[in-house]
Amino acid sequence: MRHGNVNRKFGRQTGQRHALLKSLARSLVLRGKITTTIAKAKEIRPLVEKMVTRGRTDNLQNRRMLVSALGDIKTANKLIATAKNYDGRTGGYLRIVKMGPRKGDAAQMALIEFV
Repeated sequence: MRHGNVNRKFGRQTGQRHALLKSLARSLVLRGKITTTIAKAKEIRPLVEKMVTRGRTDNLQNRRMLVSALGDIKTANKLIATAKNYDGRTGGYLRIVKMGPRKGDAAQMALIEFV
């Protein structure tokens, strides 16, 4: 039964899917904005927004959780520095802007960026 399994699968196995989302989240934190498909942008948005919320309170436990989620300390430090800009905000740290279709396979593309 598939009760509660509402995430997108992207035609990948679990480990590959987690690696893809981790890589997209890392790229978004390091670059500030990335261009990807709409489905992938919608899937990483809640993950990164929860990371930003965690990064707003800078303590050892939150740092360890962010390093675990993002893969390295450099990216976690950059996220914590970015999260300081959103102290007065209660959510909605990311914006998804729809773009045209991709030339090769006509997949709908989107730009996801920090507000």
